[in-house]
Amino acid sequence: MNSMEKKFVAVNYITCSPEYRERFEFLFGSRAKAIDTLPGFIDMNVLKPVKDGDDYLIVSYWENEASFKQWTKSEAFLQGHKRGFEDIAKAKAEGKEAPMKSDFKTYQIIAN
Repeated sequence: MNSMEKKFVAVNYITCSPEYRERFEFLFGSRAKAIDTLPGFIDMNVLKPVKDGDDYLIVSYWENEASFKQWTKSEAFLQGHKRGFEDIAKAKAEGKEAPMKSDFKTYQIIAN
């Protein structure tokens, strides 16, 4: 893929409790890949931290911001995150802290 086609990047910073890391990695390893067929989606990387305590990074590349925003409001987004959302809901129902937290940040590519 020509890197010049990548115009917009979304980075999801995922903080996992130590006991949830294995589950989180399983969820991404067995993902439905619904995002892969959406208009404007180019590529995605899931980065595992080398240092304990650092965040996982999910870096997705898009043709434009509108395509990214459309994905976040889509059924594919809900289905792709369903198992993680269920894990969070279960923890909250049990009075526990969520096993993971997510923080999306978006960027425009200005140089390759």
